[in-house]
Amino acid sequence: MGTVHARSLDPLPMQGPELGVQADDMDLGEPEQEEKQEVLENKDVVVQHVHIDGLGRTKEDILTYEVADVFRAKNLIDVMKKSHEARQKLLRLGIFRHVEVVIDTTEGADALPNGLDVTFEVKELRRMTGSYNTMVGNNEGSMVLGLKLPNVFGRAEKLTFQFSYGTKETSYGLSFFKPQPGHFERNFSINLYKVTGQFPWSSLRETDRGVSTEFSFPIWRTNHTLKWEGVWRELGCLARTASFSVREESGHSLKSSLSHTMVIDTRNSTILPRKGALLKINQELAGYTGGDVSFLKEDFEIQLNKTLFWDSVRCCGGNYCLCLFIAVFYLGGPTSVRGYSMYSIGPQSEGDYLGGEAFWAGGLHLYTPLPFRPGRGGFGELFRTHFFLNAGNLCNLNYGEGPRAHLSKLAECIRWSYGAGIVLRLGNIARLELNYCIPMGVQSGDRICDGVQFGAGIRFL
Repeated sequence: MGTVHARSLDPLPMQGPELGVQADDMDLGEPEQEEKQEVLENKDVVVQHVHIDGLGRTKEDILTYEVADVFRAKNLIDVMKKSHEARQKLLRLGIFRHVEVVIDTTEGADALPNGLDVTFEVKELRRMTGSYNTMVGNNEGSMVLGLKLPNVFGRAEKLTFQFSYGTKETSYGLSFFKPQPGHFERNFSINLYKVTGQFPWSSLRETDRGVSTEFSFPIWRTNHTLKWEGVWRELGCLARTASFSVREESGHSLKSSLSHTMVIDTRNSTILPRKGALLKINQELAGYTGGDVSFLKEDFEIQLNKTLFWDSVRCCGGNYCLCLFIAVFYLGGPTSVRGYSMYSIGPQSEGDYLGGEAFWAGGLHLYTPLPFRPGRGGFGELFRTHFFLNAGNLCNLNYGEGPRAHLSKLAECIRWSYGAGIVLRLGNIARLELNYCIPMGVQSGDRICDGVQFGAGIRFL
């Protein structure tokens, strides 16, 4: 039998001569070869050897875990399936430029009549790679330059330096990533960074210099992240007209916090999902591992998506955050409660928005194809018509009162809005929205955007 090449490991035809081998390549005059082919197609096979060709600085022990399941295959189709899964695992490590698979019959003195050899032909990434791209998030754009050293010590470690220059934020950071052999989802990372941002709605300039360590791991259908972060934060006034309340917050602080995040995500896309659900729960505790900032923060996020008639999608979701002691949340803008200006809901002083200690926000959305389906099956599929209803509130809390009083305060003076527009999905990177918004429940001091509002980002309410 000739070699069976499965370059992309797409499913081969189940009908026709020799599972995809052309008739011209067959020697019909050799009954022994036909008999061997029947053994491979219709009977059990044994994977005797798995080879990985093309390794340079990569250590073989980390790859053994990724290809071990290939030995458990019992027939040719199972071999192809498990080889495809192993190929995906090898690519997921982020150390190979490409991986190809060759399945052949075993030769040599120890060859079994139904024996197979599987060879993975790999090409490693260069020791250093660079990148340049743009990023959209939270209604701002950034230019990002990156330098990456993949597979630093030969076991899928990664050292990354990144510089980002944006319209409101500039940052640079250095990170080291290390996965657990055989369990890529379990990984450890350490990060050093500096971030400088401007917040014109609060007349604030903030500079954070920090270090963080993270350990991520799955449990059943959930993904968890444990994180420690230490941040030296410097707040300053962005303008001479900054309010006295903002000036009081200026200065230096040191935060040391522990946090835990749990995520269940079954959505088919993070940008514009058509089905699936998201549940994200985050807790952060600061002040018990050092520093001069103390708080307890709880953050819940939920989203449900369901495909309806005529290729339309219904989405409903919400976000609730509560902080005890000192921390600030902001609300409003094209990525949260639409119809309001960026972070312009809640307490304010002399035109500067101060944020609050608790907030909630929710939304109900309907996404439908464009009228008359222009560009159906092509470019037009990137656009969706958007109808929405948003609501939310933000306030400060009196810690002497109980939870019932806190909920009652969050239920007062609810801001809400409704409207319609068009959504453009930019691949799996970001999405753009152009909506006509009608804000309701406006309170004194709120800044609204009554009419057309443009939004760009990754996460939307």
